Amino acid sequence: MFRHCLVTGANRGLGLAFVRALLARGAHVVATARQPGRATALNALSGEHPGRLHVLPLDVAAEKSRAELARELPWVLGEDGRLDLLLNNAGVLHSGERWGRIEPALLEDSLRTNAAGPFLLTQALAPRLADGARVANVSSTMGLIATRTEFRSPSYCISKAALNMATVQLAHALAPRGIVVVALHPGWVRTDMGNPDAPLAPEESVAGLLQVLERVSPADSGRFFDWQGQPIAW
Repeated sequence: MFRHCLVTGANRGLGLAFVRALLARGAHVVATARQPGRATALNALSGEHPGRLHVLPLDVAAEKSRAELARELPWVLGEDGRLDLLLNNAGVLHSGERWGRIEPALLEDSLRTNAAGPFLLTQALAPRLADGARVANVSSTMGLIATRTEFRSPSYCISKAALNMATVQLAHALAPRGIVVVALHPGWVRTDMGNPDAPLAPEESVAGLLQVLERVSPADSGRFFDWQGQPIAW
């Protein structure tokens, strides 16, 4: 279903699993990382899939970097090429936060990277999205307001709640073109951001999430789904 895809934060974890799964499905993939030269596994994949995987630099929190990626895409996709899928996966989780010692810089970094970055990147790449494309924002149930029962990882929670609202706003903005925008909860996954004891392998989560993206329709735009396709209340 997806022929041309862009995945942010693709150098490890879920992002790398998304790239592998999409390549296995025959897609052409643009994979971004802040430091592509250090993305060993991603660069190895590029060598295995010449012409179908392009690795480009992107700091999703930086306006200049987003603009540069937008300028590069026509060279990668072709002047008339369009993305069928934009996966806003890049994110940060600052650990060890304690009440009374929350650093403004970390909160601001979380908001720039986890919420403002995906919103502004989607805006910048909108001309390169095909009509009827899918935009997926990788979110978390930690961004749900009603279910928070403890003070934990406030910067991450606040930024993911903001990302959920960004998803709704993008859904309305892109609706005239039939572009479906959804937030996705990958589950608790064994990644650097997750935990070695988490029950889900990245490959299992990604397989489920791609099935969700293949099934969603314009009626689902602006909604939040888990990796098994179950809707999540905000």
